[in-house]
Amino acid sequence: MVIVSIKDGDLILQVKGIGKVLALRNELVIPLNHVRGVTADPGAFSMPRGLRAPGTSIPGLLYAGTFYHKGEKVFWEVHNPAKAVVIELAEEDFTRLVIEVENPNDVVSSIEDAIA
Repeated sequence: MVIVSIKDGDLILQVKGIGKVLALRNELVIPLNHVRGVTADPGAFSMPRGLRAPGTSIPGLLYAGTFYHKGEKVFWEVHNPAKAVVIELAEEDFTRLVIEVENPNDVVSSIEDAIA
């Protein structure tokens, strides 16, 4: 699970629980002006992930960490596909973040409001 907050023009993603260990990350901080878009997407769980390095992958159960697919670097931290949010980025190390949050619609709304 990831806790999302917005502070001083940054999108702050805090990885909680066992996800810290599985994803090998505690926190990501992204300038809001690097966020291209955000969607709640339960179908994201079935997206191709590519090569994992570093992280954890248990197909059909969880994906956590850094994955490389077709020249893109994507951060995953999803256990429950129904709570998946996809954040598209520009000018960042990661091109996309696929995260699990408690309330996807609220997170999408708050990020959209902040980047508007």
